[in-house]
Amino acid sequence: MKMRLILLFLVCFSPISFAKIPPRLFPSSLDDQLSSKGKLSYETNYFTQILDHFNYNNPQTFQQRYLLNDKYWGGSKNNAPIFVYTGNEGNIEWFTQNTGFMFEIAPHFNALLVFIEHRFYGKSIPYGGDKTIAYSNKTTLGYLSSTQALADYATLIIDLKNNLTAIDSPVVVFGGSYGGMLAAWFRLKYPHVTIGALASSAPILNFGNITSPYSFNNIITQDFKGESENCYKVIKGSWKQIEDMAKTKGGLEKLRKSFRICKNYISQGALENWLYTAFVYTAMTDYPTPSNFLNPLPAYPVKQMCKAIDDPKSGKDTFEKIYGAANIYYNYTGNATCFNLNDHSDPHGLAGWTWQACTEMVMPTDGNNKESIFPPSKWDYNERAQFCKSNFGVEPRPNWVTTEFGGYNIERVLKRFGSNIIFFNGLRDPWSGAGVLKDISKSIVAIVAKEGAHHVDLRWSSKEDPKWLKQVREREVNIISNWLSQYYQSLNEIY
Repeated sequence: MKMRLILLFLVCFSPISFAKIPPRLFPSSLDDQLSSKGKLSYETNYFTQILDHFNYNNPQTFQQRYLLNDKYWGGSKNNAPIFVYTGNEGNIEWFTQNTGFMFEIAPHFNALLVFIEHRFYGKSIPYGGDKTIAYSNKTTLGYLSSTQALADYATLIIDLKNNLTAIDSPVVVFGGSYGGMLAAWFRLKYPHVTIGALASSAPILNFGNITSPYSFNNIITQDFKGESENCYKVIKGSWKQIEDMAKTKGGLEKLRKSFRICKNYISQGALENWLYTAFVYTAMTDYPTPSNFLNPLPAYPVKQMCKAIDDPKSGKDTFEKIYGAANIYYNYTGNATCFNLNDHSDPHGLAGWTWQACTEMVMPTDGNNKESIFPPSKWDYNERAQFCKSNFGVEPRPNWVTTEFGGYNIERVLKRFGSNIIFFNGLRDPWSGAGVLKDISKSIVAIVAKEGAHHVDLRWSSKEDPKWLKQVREREVNIISNWLSQYYQSLNEIY
């Protein structure tokens, strides 16, 4: 059995099969929960954005959504800072609700908060907001790219500053996952618009063979193996048992009952993708406190999965052990009575990533060596290309990101001209293998947390946060403070 997936971040990074989007049981909106605590508030605005920034013969525009919180802003007269979140591949409200760090530090900096939605996602859909038209073919989808998105952010920020008479208010950009990649690239491409970037869990080196295609799954393997050798062995051996059972007469029905799958649909591939999704996302969101980002999860969910697998009550029944682990991810609340493998719903609007993964975001993650928790496999570019040609009629450009943004010899290149970027990575996050893990210069800093998971630093803080996480956030605040101090000093020298 070979896992053939296009992985998102996030989002988010939602595993997308070459055949379909596997089922996801995402939580309902966190807005009500956070608003009731008085933590989260924002107003919704729309900006008339240019559809094609790089073609002077295309006058088309669309409405781009952005969220704004000015509760703590010190105002334009004081040149108070503007903190901007560079939106990911999904509904901007979802990312806003899960980026508590910005709301929590806003009072300290007297900052205006702006969260900009990425084009073609959420409510920022071109062609009159009609997603059916916007997603209909390669001509319309051709305007969905990272370079267009960055130009969107620059255009909107400049216009917003003009409208607020805040020309001298410094801008700091923030982002996690794909949004973190955009934040880093934005600082490099538009240094006249932003004075610095916090790029959390940004795998900007997952292109052009810079990072091994085995890195992603090797980290997931170590996450589980590090918790329990038996847990690792049970998961590793389960795929062959599932394959063998599926081949027997009545085998799929036995698998359906073992994993509490709904009666409407089951197949070996769908079941394997369902389990793969659970293990990948649990490793990504292995947070030290309970979370509700992808699904409701307990603190340290990898540990909880392994506890379920190692539980002596399950005896020697491998399927019961694996079900117990999957239940942590899909049903921690205990509300589900069965699991629907034919659920293709997309509650956070992530579908556009399939196009991006077929054009510029060619990020090899499918490699599995013999020690992997998943069955052995190799990254196959031709397989990706065939899928993209079949679905969109396009050929991926695997070298475009390194051409447009760089990546090779990044230490030497960025030391020569870059500045003011924080790269945070948690080593339990499978995407960390493609992140910047060493300081490049005094102002391009890598903050690495051994026990950290996917953009854990951007989450809402908790009284239960471990000391190391508090220290990470304190260091980020101190670095941003220095950026602002240097900016204001230079501003005073000018005036």
